[in-house]
Amino acid sequence: MKEKIRVMSVFGTRPEAIKMAPLVKELAGRTGVESLCCVTGQHRELLHSVLDTFDIHPDRDLAIMTEGQTLSDITARCLRGMDEAIDALRPDLILVHGDTSTAFAGALSAFYHKIPVGHVEAGLRTWDRYSPYPEEMNRRLVGAIAELHFCPTVKNADNLRAEGIGKNVYITGNTVIDALSTTVRPDYVFSNGVLNDLTRGDRRLLVVTCHRRENYGEPMRNIFLALRSVVSAHEDVELVYPVHPAPAVRAAASEILGDVPRIHLIEPLDTEDMHNLMARSFLVLTDSGGLQEEAPALGKPVLVLRRETERPEAVEAGTVAMAGVEQGPIQALTEQLLCDPVLYGKMARAVNPYGDGHASRRIADAIERFFGADAPAL
Repeated sequence: MKEKIRVMSVFGTRPEAIKMAPLVKELAGRTGVESLCCVTGQHRELLHSVLDTFDIHPDRDLAIMTEGQTLSDITARCLRGMDEAIDALRPDLILVHGDTSTAFAGALSAFYHKIPVGHVEAGLRTWDRYSPYPEEMNRRLVGAIAELHFCPTVKNADNLRAEGIGKNVYITGNTVIDALSTTVRPDYVFSNGVLNDLTRGDRRLLVVTCHRRENYGEPMRNIFLALRSVVSAHEDVELVYPVHPAPAVRAAASEILGDVPRIHLIEPLDTEDMHNLMARSFLVLTDSGGLQEEAPALGKPVLVLRRETERPEAVEAGTVAMAGVEQGPIQALTEQLLCDPVLYGKMARAVNPYGDGHASRRIADAIERFFGADAPAL
């Protein structure tokens, strides 16, 4: 084995950063590893709040974000920037995460340079190439390129084997559980004073995120109409929605939810604020992937605002339920959880299937072993 393995972690969005940060820190603590970090800036403002939270200082920032950027813009700019980063940092291994355009472009660039790729959060599938779009195809393409596959669950590993990928597949748990262990605190004080007020007392707090491209238009309107109806029907319910900066999301949220009492449309939250807000919530409603993993770890039921999920483990465990994108079912499921304490308790106490908070250690061990180190077997 060479003296130090140069491992470059590549990410560009806030969800990626939250999940990669514990791994970047774990690798930095290994005497046999030089931990490098390249951020693409696919989400500029949202990304840097996470870097500040975890005290991560990138070795390269590609700064690819432009106003009105398309998927092609992201991919092309990322590929060009990665050429320069790889030439400058000369990594032995490139780590990408999940299913973003950054992950796909990062893996493709590594392949062009004949550098092995490790895929963190590998093996998630809906089996519908256009849902979620473009994430489902991104992660399939990364899976075809990667040489190391770090799967959160057994089901994820089974998905890869069904595609003929059986070598260097590791079941590690999800690194987001590692992140929660450092961000959630009982004495936490929010940077937003409104949140400090809302998380005190006996009001039931609904936390919402909604931003996926496939929900733009009618699905998003249906979701917002359902939320408006639920809040209006329950005087003890408050709803907090950190609104994604995408113009289509902001316009719909403002039109339908902007003037509703007890609905709070706020700016996106940093990682610590969001994790601690969920920890103090009654219920989480989301079309995000990461929150389907984070909220169950905090004992909070989740309603998924999508037609399908690549995270069926939590649905099978009973801590997550599919609400879809139609107004009636979303409203009905939310009402059930607000009115039925038995159902609520069953979901809140369900076992989180995404690991024990040691995924980063397992991934780092596997990387060292791949390069010939005497590391523990998973």
